Amino acid sequence: MRYLQFLLWVVVLGLFADAVIGQQSTIMRLHRIDQPIKLDGVLDEPVWAEIEPLPLVMSSPTYGAPPTERTEIRLAYDENYLYAAGAFYDSDPGGVRANTLTRDGINFSDDRFAIILDTFNDNENALGFVINPAGARSDFAVYNDGESNRGPPLNRSWDTFWDAAVVRTEEGWFAEVRIPFSSLRFQDDEGRVIMGVITWRAIARKNEVVTFPAIPSKWRWGLYKPSIAQDVLLEGVYSRKPLYVTPYLLGGVQQTPFVGSNGLTGQLTTDPTREIGLDVKYSITSNLTLDVTLNTDFAQVESDDEQINLTRFSLFFPEKRLFFQERASIFEFQTGQQSRVFYSRRIGLTRDGQPLRIYGGVRLIGRIGNWDVGLLDMQTAPYESTPSENFGVLRLRRRVINENSYVGTIFTSRLGTDGRFNYVYGVDGIIRVVNDDYLTITWAQSFENGRSRWDPGSGRLRLAWDKRSDRGLFYRARLGWSGADYNPGIGFVRRKDFTRLVGALGYGWYPGRESLLYKMSLTLRAAAFVRNSDRSIETADAGPELRLNPKIGGFLRIYASTNYESILDTFRIASDAWVPPGNYQFYKVSMFFISPFGYLIRARVNMDAGEFYDGWRVTFGLSPSWSISSHLEVGGEYQINRVRFPGRNQKFDADIFRLRLRGNLDTRFSMSSFIQYNSATQKIGINVRFRYNPRDGNDLYLVYNENLDVNGSDAMLVENRTVLLKLTYTFQQPFRMPLL
Repeated sequence: MRYLQFLLWVVVLGLFADAVIGQQSTIMRLHRIDQPIKLDGVLDEPVWAEIEPLPLVMSSPTYGAPPTERTEIRLAYDENYLYAAGAFYDSDPGGVRANTLTRDGINFSDDRFAIILDTFNDNENALGFVINPAGARSDFAVYNDGESNRGPPLNRSWDTFWDAAVVRTEEGWFAEVRIPFSSLRFQDDEGRVIMGVITWRAIARKNEVVTFPAIPSKWRWGLYKPSIAQDVLLEGVYSRKPLYVTPYLLGGVQQTPFVGSNGLTGQLTTDPTREIGLDVKYSITSNLTLDVTLNTDFAQVESDDEQINLTRFSLFFPEKRLFFQERASIFEFQTGQQSRVFYSRRIGLTRDGQPLRIYGGVRLIGRIGNWDVGLLDMQTAPYESTPSENFGVLRLRRRVINENSYVGTIFTSRLGTDGRFNYVYGVDGIIRVVNDDYLTITWAQSFENGRSRWDPGSGRLRLAWDKRSDRGLFYRARLGWSGADYNPGIGFVRRKDFTRLVGALGYGWYPGRESLLYKMSLTLRAAAFVRNSDRSIETADAGPELRLNPKIGGFLRIYASTNYESILDTFRIASDAWVPPGNYQFYKVSMFFISPFGYLIRARVNMDAGEFYDGWRVTFGLSPSWSISSHLEVGGEYQINRVRFPGRNQKFDADIFRLRLRGNLDTRFSMSSFIQYNSATQKIGINVRFRYNPRDGNDLYLVYNENLDVNGSDAMLVENRTVLLKLTYTFQQPFRMPLL
């Protein structure tokens, strides 16, 4: 088939890549130790005094300035661990921010010590380890070389095994970090390993970050950017092949409404839940890890945030399930905006987000030679009219031309026991042309029942040229094209049968030491979707965008636009409010504001206001949070949507209310509660989770979930209610883990 030719092209191009990849920068030799480090946060071991601190420089709010607080960071290693020690002196110890004790709960409002490791030295992916002055730990995976036009380019659900200890004194706070090499994946050449390292200290109340190496401020997420990491050499270190076996036990009850002959009644039926399952992680080679899951369960995962849909397209919900999060970046294959070839929420979830039983699956992730490899295969149970299905993904990527360029391919399959099938192949490449200019090329094509021949109408193309910098002049130019029959069976698409054109031109300033602003930028942007069928414009918008980053922290974005929409078929916002066919031109203003992170009380504010088709619309959202102490944090969100069509005497009102409460006794015991109400659906959701986490890999969860239907009356109907207790315990070889 034709797509095999594309796969062969990618492989052949990769085979010759070594001849043209550029050389790495200067390599720094890390200090190897031969004496034990007591992990207690007290830097009294003689070895720490023998190691020179890393040369740190301020990244923000004034790039190149010396740190305002004395900071000493040291790195060392032995045959089993990578160590880091941080002495974070502070002239105002009472101003040190430590707002959480929750595992993976650290945010920008905390003082932080971070270590970013590009373990494969591929300048594209990295692993992050962060601690705060309360001893809370967070870890994450970095993808796409730290590039993102939205939020941080981080997968926060990635977890591994590591330790840290912290002490606080009248001089500041002090930390020791120990990362087992068995928790990392890397390539060694007879015990010689080269990794990329970034490390930094953040002082929240000053919005100050000091880093090693020096990180220019021209990148939005430069603190996480693997391609600018310092290469370091470790000797006498060998990749490990650990085996982790994690069984789980689950028990509880589920209540649902009883359906009688006349429909729903006030009675509830109670069904017991008892499950057992298993996850196994094994390193087949030093660079290749196999995960096997049986009777996969995600009972402890927090519910999705409610969303209001004011468009005629599907909503996108992020993946929260841990199994699909680890090294998820290797499966990334975006085809424009949020559209992608692989969207893991197609596996084990119905279209309305309800869980389906997953019999099990396998995942193989790592590196074979110079190829990044990702393989995933899952089998789900039948559900109502949906048969049992098999989902498969194969992803390959390879660096070419230089350290910041790659080519890759992907293949996905969705096979039903009823004979239905869907296949998708794709090829992509990101080429660093010169300096910060990057060219992205993506092509994908689907095959399914009734459309199994080569047909460009079942394909999708994306071309993009970006300057990945916001200092000075920057620009973006993008072309997208999608056929009418393109249908990725386990992907996500909003539109089909279009040609998309995007252009943006902007300029970014860094005003200097005397200014109150850290940086600012002004961008002119225009985009249009054109129908392939008749070359008419379906959607277009254009306008200026202003971004301001004050030195005290926070962020302000203002975007004004003129919009055009061509509607061929009526689309309903609600049962009594809709937009009829026609061509519409309207204007709106959007604003997004985040208050400085270093304060104990913080807030996010967003607003969209202006014309809306032949009416008008106002959307306003307020999300405050209050760090009462490191043991308790309260957060909430209130969003209002008001849509009016005066000429047709129609209106649509929808409010969303959320309340979050997070509490901790210490770093092991935590509680989180989440309550939300959506007035459009008239539903209330309640999620409460208690977690005991004595050690990485060992967890005890008590989870309470309830969904209520208000239905416009005083009475509330229980749609479902569950109480679950889940225990997971990890057995590790070659190292034995202690009991709970």
